[in-house]
Parts: sequence; structure tokens; C-alpha cells
Amino acid sequence: MKRRQFIVRSSAIAAATLLSHCAVPSPQNQGPNLLRSERGLLDVALTAELTTVQLAGRKAELMAYNGQVPGPRLEANPGDTVRIRFTNRLEEPTNLHFHGLHISPTGEGDNPFRKVEPGETANYEFTIPEDHPAGLFWYHPHFHGLVARQTSYGLAGALVIRGEVDNLPEFQAAQESIVVFQDFDLDRRGRVKEPQPVFRMWGREGNLVTVNGQAEQSLTLPQGGLVRLRLLNASVSRIYQLRLQDHPWYLAATDGIALTAPVERQEVVLAPGERVDLLILGNQQPGRYSLLSLPYDRGITTMAEDMGMADLPIPTEPIPLGQVSYQGAPTALSLPPALNSIAPLPEPDRVREFVLDHGIDPETQAPFLINGRAFGHHRVDHQVKLGTVEDWVITNKAGMDHPFHIHTNHFQVVSRNGQPEPLLGWKDVVNIPAYETVTIRIPFRDFAGKTVYHCHILDHEDQGMMGIVEIV
Repeated sequence: MKRRQFIVRSSAIAAATLLSHCAVPSPQNQGPNLLRSERGLLDVALTAELTTVQLAGRKAELMAYNGQVPGPRLEANPGDTVRIRFTNRLEEPTNLHFHGLHISPTGEGDNPFRKVEPGETANYEFTIPEDHPAGLFWYHPHFHGLVARQTSYGLAGALVIRGEVDNLPEFQAAQESIVVFQDFDLDRRGRVKEPQPVFRMWGREGNLVTVNGQAEQSLTLPQGGLVRLRLLNASVSRIYQLRLQDHPWYLAATDGIALTAPVERQEVVLAPGERVDLLILGNQQPGRYSLLSLPYDRGITTMAEDMGMADLPIPTEPIPLGQVSYQGAPTALSLPPALNSIAPLPEPDRVREFVLDHGIDPETQAPFLINGRAFGHHRVDHQVKLGTVEDWVITNKAGMDHPFHIHTNHFQVVSRNGQPEPLLGWKDVVNIPAYETVTIRIPFRDFAGKTVYHCHILDHEDQGMMGIVEIV
């Protein structure tokens, strides 16, 4: 469907999305409570409810896990059993998705089709595989039709699997900071505003950006020191383009899993659902250095112009996220020379094609489509064989970015726009800008059952851009 047709059907007029500033927390403030496994068992109770919380120095009425935004940080190890007693005190159904974990998609595991009714307590129990990679993962609701709403109200939390990479001498000596980015669109009373239709189509962005639920905090870095900054984008739609003044990033992990070795980057783009580990070396002159999110246009500017909304105040200046300050006794730390062993996957057993587009599904009237169809709860779109490797060629024919996510199994990015991509690491979300094509290679290992793939602009997922894959 042409962009103008899509926009006309979407909505007519919308208010501008406002922005505010946030900052990365210091290592002394790791955010929400930590719940860690003991003697091979992570046994926790989680409750989702609408409550009043302190958010960036103000009161806000949000949905929270255990009264915290973001929710408690969960930590486990390979081989551990995870047991969660989950109580839904919301006035609507919900469930839990364990984003990035390689566990069963059925039963009491990472089951996206599960429905936990208001007032119900449900058990989630699964075992982390012995060979599961260490990394930063996360949990959030995944009840179709309410995912964007519930996540925009604050339901998200970090989930860390510890492992061999954490025992590297360089990481043992480094400062670690786990950071959850969220944004909220609040009114003056601290209540979440209902997005206007056009912003549901574009993907809602909030007027308050927070880091671990706080704002205006700084990261400290000793001269000659090393910081392991572990970032999760738990926002519904916002894409962060990160830069640190006068310092390169050293990319150490993507979507939780360590690379073979650190890779230098001047900027890092973080789409919704993505995680990165970034290393910072304290090798500049002592002082304070700005951490910024640069303007990133995911296709909204052109759509606004097509709607006659050229005066929409879309940001054109960097958003300050805080400062990195040199403090503490000088030290002499270095980057780890090696992190992980990653082998390229074999040639695929099968190639499938996926087209992401905007239109109107004839059955559901939903506007976001994959291969010409919107999500059908009782329809299996693809059946794959356990133990095989497939290439999925994903073309974005729409005028905005669509980050593509698949549950249960990580993948390797093989090519972009027909050009081979060097093997960097494992992913479970890949951003696909407008009119680009990305090929990913997926090994379907260990677990059979039905699960989903979708756009991780969560409003797009809720409005149809999702499908079901059955592993048999």
C-alpha cells in the first residue's frame, strides 16, 4: 500500500511527541531489586498491578512488577531451574515472555499464547539449558493486542544469565552497570495518556525517557579503568542512537550474547527489544564527557510531511543522556582480547521469504502485514523441522523501520541488501529500515512447538505484524 493511502486510513491529526532528558545511572545505583538463584533454583513471586510509583523524581500511575519500574532484575545460571509464581492484578489479561531465552515455547515455558486472567495466579517453570549462553535478556508481557499498552505502562525487567564470559579477568575488574531504557507519555497527574491513532500507527513514543526508572544520574569511570555498560531498550517504539563524547564504544555483546572479541564503534543504534554490552576505556583526559542519543528518524518525518504536519517538532538535536565523569584512583585495565567462540552456521536446508508492509487485512482489517496477511491466532504460517537451518529473507516494503524478532532461537545476520555481512555475533532482533532487505540464518534447535515472529515496534505487532511458526 502506498504511504499516503496508509496515512489517510490511519488517522488525521496528532499532537507532537515531546522529549525529555535522562541519564545513565552510576555503578553504585544498579536500579531495581536483584533476585538471584540459589543452589540451582530461582524461585520468585511476580505480581503485575496498576500502582503509584516514583518515576524520575515524580509520582506516576503505572503498571509495575512487584511495585517497581522497571521490574526486579532476575539472575540465574545455566542449568538452573526458574520457578515464577505470577499473579495478575491488572483489570485485563496478560502473560510473561522471556525475551531472548532459548527455552521451550510451550506449557509453562516461554509460551506467547498463554492467557493469565485478571486475579489469576499462574506458574512458570523451566530449566535454563546447561549450554545456554551468558547474557542480558529480559521479560515483558506478550498478550496479543495489549503488548504495547502494557509495556508502555512500565511492565519490563532485566533477566541476566551468568556464565563463563563474566569470569574473564577484565570483566571481574571492570565496573558493571545494567541499564534499562524506557519512555512514558504522562499527563500532569502522572497518568499514561492514550495515544492518538496516528501515533499508534507510527508507534508511540513517550514524553519522559528514563533509565532504570530514574533521570539525571551519571556514570563514574576511573582514569585507566573499564566500564561494562549493559543496555536494554525496553521502549515500545523509540530507537536510540548512542554516542559518548571523545570515546569510542567497544561493542562486546549483541542481544545478550558475547562477540568473539570487542569491536570498535563510534555510534551504536539500539532498536526496541535489542540489548548490547558496550565497553568504555578511561583513556582520555580526566573530566566529564556527554553521553548522547543522536536524532534517529525511523520514517516519521516523511510521513508527517505527507500528512501536512511539517511543523511537527521532531527532534533534530541530540538528547543528553547524562555524563561520564572520571573519578576514583587511577588504574590500568584493558579490553579482553577474546570473548566467545562463534562459528558460522552451515548452508540452509531451506530459504523462505517474508515481506513486511502496510495495508488492510481483508479478514481482520489490521493495517500491518507480513506476506500480505495480518496475525491470525489459530493459523500456523510456517512449519519448520527441528534440527534444520533456514535462511529467512525479510524485505521491508514500508516507509518506516521494522525491527524483526523471533522467539526461542537466535540467528546470524547473513546479508543486507544483497551484500554479505561479516559474522559479528548472534541476534534475536534485527532492525530493517524502510525498503531494505536482510537475510538471517536460523538454527532450529532443541525445542519443538509453536511460537511467534514479529515486528518489535510493539504497536505494529499488536496491529497485525506477527506470524506463527511451528517447529516439528
